Amino acid sequence: MGKRGPAKTPTNLIQLRGNPGHRPINDKEPKFEAPAEVPEPPAFLDRYAKAEWNRVAPVLHKVGLLTAVDIMPLAAYCSNYSMYVQAEKAKRARGKLVLDFGNYECQIPEIGIASTAMKQMVAFAKEFGMTPSARTSVHIDKPEETKDPLIEFINGTRRKTSS
Repeated sequence: MGKRGPAKTPTNLIQLRGNPGHRPINDKEPKFEAPAEVPEPPAFLDRYAKAEWNRVAPVLHKVGLLTAVDIMPLAAYCSNYSMYVQAEKAKRARGKLVLDFGNYECQIPEIGIASTAMKQMVAFAKEFGMTPSARTSVHIDKPEETKDPLIEFINGTRRKTSS
């Protein structure tokens, strides 16, 4: 039997949110190094998926949510995005209903494809904090707001604590 309850939130997202539950952070979680540059999209992605990769990968890399092991989940997100776009285009071109062999109207298969792809795309997007609800509690310090203790000490703005 699988694990019960909602999936665990990645530590990186918990830290970006400011640890709202004030629970201890798992310091034994595997840490994967982020690539120095934004990875290229995998070759197997089609043009729609690659375009989505090129749109979201730099943003995820910038905030530290894209490591070497996150490439396949992001590729899956982009692939589902592509399926969704292509199914939506087919719906627009063909209409939503066709006649079957008994001359009855039925929905085209692209409606089911679009629905499934959209659900999977949103599930992957939530894993990366890319939906409005997943993003509401993510807080990222702007570089100018981050204070370096060494710089404060050098500038004399940080006082020594008396012991």
